[in-house]
Amino acid sequence: MTRSLYTRVVLTFLLSVIGGTIIAFFMSTWVFKDKLNENLKIPLLHFGQDIVRIYETLPLSEAELFVSGMKQLDSYHIRIYDETGQFQSYGSLNGHNPVTVTNEQLKEVLDGNIVQVNPNGVASFFLGLPLKTEMGTRAMFVEPLAPPSSAFTRNWAITFLTYSLIAGSLLILVAAIFLIRPIKKMTQATRRIAAGDFNVKLNIKQNGELGTLARSFEEMTHDLHQLEQMRRDFVSNVSHEVQSPLTSISGYALALKQVELTDNERSRYLDIIIAEADRMSKMSDSLLKLSLLESQSQQLQLVTFNLDEQIRRVIVAIQPQWSARNIRFELNLKPVRLMADYDQLNQVWTNILGNSIKFSKDGGVINVSIKQDNKNVMVRISDTGIGISLADQKRIFDRFFKADRSHSRKYGGSGMGLAIVKQIVSLHQGDIRVESELGRGTTTIVTLPITTSTN
Repeated sequence: MTRSLYTRVVLTFLLSVIGGTIIAFFMSTWVFKDKLNENLKIPLLHFGQDIVRIYETLPLSEAELFVSGMKQLDSYHIRIYDETGQFQSYGSLNGHNPVTVTNEQLKEVLDGNIVQVNPNGVASFFLGLPLKTEMGTRAMFVEPLAPPSSAFTRNWAITFLTYSLIAGSLLILVAAIFLIRPIKKMTQATRRIAAGDFNVKLNIKQNGELGTLARSFEEMTHDLHQLEQMRRDFVSNVSHEVQSPLTSISGYALALKQVELTDNERSRYLDIIIAEADRMSKMSDSLLKLSLLESQSQQLQLVTFNLDEQIRRVIVAIQPQWSARNIRFELNLKPVRLMADYDQLNQVWTNILGNSIKFSKDGGVINVSIKQDNKNVMVRISDTGIGISLADQKRIFDRFFKADRSHSRKYGGSGMGLAIVKQIVSLHQGDIRVESELGRGTTTIVTLPITTSTN
């Protein structure tokens, strides 16, 4: 089995050229068979009739002398038979094998009939004519010879085709090298990617299918590189986030084994262990939920509901968080009917509003407004909190990312909330973005279609 694509391309080309040439030759011969025979028959008949007139006009001896000196004998061979089957030939055969004349053909011509025969089908023809002389009726058979020019033309054509095939084969060998080179590059790049090296540059500038394939391959490599980096960051972040509560739980559990602890200390240690365990549980739930959302195995449960009423319910549900810090809300919620997953969007508003409360100053204000057009609804949630730097805004929706790690202990959280929000909004075919400036608060803008497709 031929495994090399280069070899297959070359062999396919050669077989196609050779096969096509042979098929074309036989097809053209078959199509023009009658035309070829006709072109050969007419001159042969005219030449034979001229010979008959010579014998009818001149005495036998003069006619034989005249015919033997004709220049047309370079192209034709003549045999004149008498009644006994003896014949006189005129013209040199030059290696040509004359057609055998049968007794039936000879008798038919001697009886005064014209015989036309195609012994080999195409471009092969001989003619029998009755010839009346002083010595009685004789049978003349005329057949064409391949003239020197025809032999030269045939040899030249064969030589030309041979060299054309050789030159064409050499050209296709060279062309195939350039054709296969990009594929070889991609094969080598695939091996490097399999080994974990994603810094692959193909530098293939071709157009067409190979160019498209090369560009798609480079895009795939880039995506794989990002995916691998995300995987490493994910492992690192999970390890870090899990290690911190585990260290606290382990440390305080060991401290509980001390006999001299007071009841207050023991209770405080237990509270810390419970809080850290609860934080790990929430992080585990968030990871599971995000994994389900990203795999899209969790189908959206679409219902039609009032979006403004849902946001009001969320604000009321989280009242203990904002009322304790004297944070107030300014609402501009126009009535909007929306088809979406109620529970999923409920978590979106809970997470976004929770972040706004978390990072706002005591006594701050949070603005929530809704705008609607023919196809989409836009929800803006603005706070007057600590804000987010421009560099951090690019990664704010990455899992485990915390905009200000120096405040992570103060504000808590695992950095999973906005990643979940982003995925839920994407599943609804919507968009979420953040506008923020350090020290001047943050505005989160969520755009959703009025009717979410189930596809």
